[in-house]
Amino acid sequence: MSTDSTEDIESVTGELRDLLAGPHASTRATVLAGLEPYAGLLEEAETLGLDEFRDRVRDVVVELAGSGLTGLGFPKEYGGGADLGASIAAFETLAHGDLSVLVKVGVQFGLFGGAILQLGTERHHEAYLADLVSARVLGCFAMTEHRHGSNVAALETVATYDKETEEFVLTTTREDAFKDYIGNAARHAELAVVFAQLEIDGESQGVHAFVARIREDGQPVVGVRIADDGRKMGLNGVDNGRIWFDGLRIPRENLLNRFADVDADGTYRSEIDSVNRRFFTMLGTLIQGRVSVGGAGLTAAKVALTIATRYALQRRQFDSESGENDLETRLLDYGQHQRRLLPLIARSYALTFAQETLVDQLHRSFSGEVPDEEAEVFRRELESRAAGTKALATWHATRTIQECREACGGAGYLAENRFTALKADTDVFTTFEGDNTVLLQLVAKGLLTDYSSEFSSMDQLDLVRFVAGQAVETVVERANVHKLRERIRDLLPGGNEEDADIRDPEYHLEMLTFREEHILAGVARRLKGGIDRGTAPGIVFSHVQDHVIALGRAHVERVVHEAFVDKLESLPEGPTRELLAKVADLAALSAIEADRAWWMEHGRLTVQRSKAITSEINSLCRELRPEARTLVDAFGIPDAFLRAEDLVAESALS
Repeated sequence: MSTDSTEDIESVTGELRDLLAGPHASTRATVLAGLEPYAGLLEEAETLGLDEFRDRVRDVVVELAGSGLTGLGFPKEYGGGADLGASIAAFETLAHGDLSVLVKVGVQFGLFGGAILQLGTERHHEAYLADLVSARVLGCFAMTEHRHGSNVAALETVATYDKETEEFVLTTTREDAFKDYIGNAARHAELAVVFAQLEIDGESQGVHAFVARIREDGQPVVGVRIADDGRKMGLNGVDNGRIWFDGLRIPRENLLNRFADVDADGTYRSEIDSVNRRFFTMLGTLIQGRVSVGGAGLTAAKVALTIATRYALQRRQFDSESGENDLETRLLDYGQHQRRLLPLIARSYALTFAQETLVDQLHRSFSGEVPDEEAEVFRRELESRAAGTKALATWHATRTIQECREACGGAGYLAENRFTALKADTDVFTTFEGDNTVLLQLVAKGLLTDYSSEFSSMDQLDLVRFVAGQAVETVVERANVHKLRERIRDLLPGGNEEDADIRDPEYHLEMLTFREEHILAGVARRLKGGIDRGTAPGIVFSHVQDHVIALGRAHVERVVHEAFVDKLESLPEGPTRELLAKVADLAALSAIEADRAWWMEHGRLTVQRSKAITSEINSLCRELRPEARTLVDAFGIPDAFLRAEDLVAESALS
């Protein structure tokens, strides 16, 4: 595509911006307009003292809550907007601004509020939702412990039921089992949703969630100790803290009882008999946070790419051979600089469309649009997709921000530009809402079990035993990826990917599906072989873990590519589709090139084809070079949120 006139460029930019904004474009625009008055917070993060900045961030969150921008996912009767999709879009948009505000919003409305909404019942909704949606009451989400982060099922905080008083007694069972890294805890939270092992008459019923008051008039209540985690690498506007419970008593009604309840006489009731299944069902309702963090990471990556691309379009270095008024060459006219930025832009587009698909599935699942007979499997697939998309999106953000900082040289290292905050504030996104490596294990678990009814309650050892009990061919053939490959092979010339057009989306999909299916079979074979040899399940899993992670990543790479192709095929012919087709080709071929050693090892990529892919990526970068500004302008990042005036000021460097 060649956009020769200003009018053409503006038209394509606008169409791309609408595509990226998706079905909640109006919500994004409203949130962005409401956020712009707080753009100065990006500078205040560096000039205010720690407590001052924390209080300033709290004040901004309370003001945003007053505007209704932060409670869109809650029922209307409690001051919300009853639109989960719009809620995710609003959160992603908040990532344009200071990320401490974003995370504090996430803690208050996503984690604390989301837990009460999803795990509680009407009595909890009536008691808490209106106040938390309006931010009249601030809370925290006390799940993670110092000794247990990813292994939530092994938490050591205990809630013991006292029949005499009809109360739960919350106790931190050992000094180093305190709740840790809890956002809002150190300074502002009055209430907490506390995850603890429920014990009745000495019998454990597994992890449950409770609402507890931890602070009154600014001071910890009796039975609660709170400590400050102190300064962090970033996000210092969020008051992360530690909590110990020393026999804190809370009413029986404070158990969030959507999935289980305790009668006054201590009788435990739940429609889900299995402790493990009950636990994973509870966690499955909280995936909104995982979806939100992935989207916020993508927004941060787009901010970085906008800065670095605009800088590269102006910054000049070394003599030009173009005869352009004896000026030096623009950075983006160098092939390697194109290689640094344009594939990352393409991957940002791909992940954005994958995120849009994920949010749509989330909205359908939680709004009851999925037929009852399909709902359980749909929810399990959603959990897996949310885990994988979050992992790839946040890793992409970390890599992209670093590459963009380097692409701006020494200027990018100055604190007056936003890279300092972007790097520091987003680094933990790969850990928030689940460590990315652990999340890819969840993805692989779903593939290996075909999202069976036992999926939710399986731990690693159960997974090994389950797969070992199946024939490898059965594991592979029942997977959706196997059926997909059968269809694709019929579409390729001669059924041979080597004969396919290197820019054919079906060729890209064949390569990605082959890798996924092959790794799936390999993992199943190794798990089964280990058990057949009499090796302990735990050791078998450890020996195969790298293969398991590779499977999860391969699956999500394929899903991301499919989302981009689906978006592309939904567009009418014209300049925008033509441009996006090149972006999609660049994203797919870059993914293949990044792992080309694997395809060559497995006989699916010849040396000649591998070289051809590299050559094609270089050609695509040259073709997209004139459209670079259009592609990043479509991200829609206002200059006020770039906070990089010296890097993007056109008159200074052109």
